[in-house]
Amino acid sequence: MHAVDTIAAIATATGSGGIGVVRVSGPSSRLIAEAVLGHCPPPRHAAYLPFRDTDQVLIDQGIAIYYPGPNSYTGEDVLELQAHGGAALMQILLKRCIALGARQAEPGEFTRRAYLNDKLDLAQAEAVADVINAATEAAARSAVKSLSGEFSSRIHALLQQLIDLRLYVEACLDFPEEDIDFISQGRVAEKLAQVASDLEAVFRGAQQGNLLREGMQVVLVGQPNVGKSSLMNQLAGEEVAIVTPVAGTTRDTIKNSIQINGVPLHIIDTAGLRETDDEVEQHGITRTWRALENASVALLLLDAAHGIGNVEKSIVGRLPQFLPKIWIHNKIDLDSATPKSEEIEGQSHIYLSAKTGDGIELLRQRLLEIAGWQPSGEGVFMARGRHLVALEQVRNYLDTAGQLLLQPELFAEELRLAQEALNTITGEFTPDDLLGEIFSRFCIGK
Repeated sequence: MHAVDTIAAIATATGSGGIGVVRVSGPSSRLIAEAVLGHCPPPRHAAYLPFRDTDQVLIDQGIAIYYPGPNSYTGEDVLELQAHGGAALMQILLKRCIALGARQAEPGEFTRRAYLNDKLDLAQAEAVADVINAATEAAARSAVKSLSGEFSSRIHALLQQLIDLRLYVEACLDFPEEDIDFISQGRVAEKLAQVASDLEAVFRGAQQGNLLREGMQVVLVGQPNVGKSSLMNQLAGEEVAIVTPVAGTTRDTIKNSIQINGVPLHIIDTAGLRETDDEVEQHGITRTWRALENASVALLLLDAAHGIGNVEKSIVGRLPQFLPKIWIHNKIDLDSATPKSEEIEGQSHIYLSAKTGDGIELLRQRLLEIAGWQPSGEGVFMARGRHLVALEQVRNYLDTAGQLLLQPELFAEELRLAQEALNTITGEFTPDDLLGEIFSRFCIGK
């Protein structure tokens, strides 16, 4: 499926740099090369040439590479012009390409064309954006795995198992007069169990990859002056929040992103929860409750010397019921107590000092446990929320199929539905509106 028009965009990041790249893709790429460069360079050879404007005035001198389709990123004819990376110069070069018949590319359009021209499947196409946006080394490595096709290969292996099982069951349904127990003879239950087992392994890897991509939203909450800002600074490793003995110093949410063992954590320090007539502080408290609505975990801070009182209990009563919570008993340095972590009535309690850092490592490890992070990292590939939803659907279809072994027509239908759900991950079956949503989140030059 080839596009009939030619697109162009600046492929390098916004701003100035040593080198900038303008990328062109489509049937007019060769003609644009001839007009800008004077001639089209040999395929896939870097040529150092002058880039000229309409009246042959020199724009810049740089490197041009021409990739004839289908052996290119998009599967179409592609031209890349590498010049000095000044923002104004890049705009001049882009306008020159547009004047020669190209149009401004839409967000993600280069990668979308690569997908439509079978250069990438949908999971790999999404991984392009994930490689660019990876916030940690672990996330970058997992995204590269997905881009190289590891995630897709695992999905295709599951698909092949489902197809083989469907073929067997539906072939047997075509010969109902045969008096054989094809379910037991074909070891259908065993094969279904194997698919389910392999699916769980893929699901675990996808969950880890999604955690690397999205991270955790950790919200610090408690009364004023219990050490929320100090804990924020301790976790961040720098002074990102102001710390004073004055209650109500923090009047708005303060956000900072850190990583623990490669897992991104988005820490949010909030205004202390108390009754106040200060209008500004009231707005900060409102934002505290709003932040908790989207939290992955809440850290409930209190003064270790005072323990859990009525105020803390009232705060817990207003939190979302299924939100994971960790009680942080702070200021143990005042009593020279030892840091510790314990479970009391199903709730985590960590005793630490945000001032000295004693016990912070216990908190870090507990946060990773709540996130479900497995330290090995093997088999982890970048995955998105929609991938997890699709895999969960497949799991449900397989569970239902296992209950319908004695009703082969219904059993076969559940297998078909499971296959369709898997197909949405790699793009063999994906609605156009979903494609629009996916690629609209890309940067222009990809």
